Amino acid sequence: MKRIILIGYMGAGKTTIGRALAKDLGLSFYDLDWYIESRRRKKVAQLFSEEGEEAFRRIEYNMLHEAAEFEDIVLSCGGGTPCFFDNIDYMNQQGQVVYLRCSPEVLHGHLVMSKNERPLLKGKSPEELIEFIRQQLSYREQFYSKARYHFDVSLMDNYDKIKNTVDSLKQLLSQSECE
Repeated sequence: MKRIILIGYMGAGKTTIGRALAKDLGLSFYDLDWYIESRRRKKVAQLFSEEGEEAFRRIEYNMLHEAAEFEDIVLSCGGGTPCFFDNIDYMNQQGQVVYLRCSPEVLHGHLVMSKNERPLLKGKSPEELIEFIRQQLSYREQFYSKARYHFDVSLMDNYDKIKNTVDSLKQLLSQSECE
């Protein structure tokens, strides 16, 4: 039984890497936000706006406790997931937790290019966005840093680099299993 749980700030590439990693390892891939949306039949942005962040985080907590029980999976979590309740400790008990780390500038570039609707980023100017990322990352680092593995994902701007990143991550995870 294998569980790999990917955490990190929004835009770090958790879904991109998670999907490719799961495929390479022959595991099922779950994105926690997508799982929430399928179970609740509403988009995360809609849940945020209708019920507020506190209610969304309770839903997220419950769905994490469901999805993290699945076997032979790669689970990509939302950027805030590890920062609420005892989520990061729970994740560490359930599987191999990997913090996908990169700079605020790289995250800003990824988020600006992203077509996804991100409730926490709505209406921010480029300057406000980079400052928001810096502040949130500074706060969230205390949770992210509890992951067993820290993996730099700054250089993922084309398919070959994504593949190399996934290969390096697979090597890191397989080495730890031999220890």
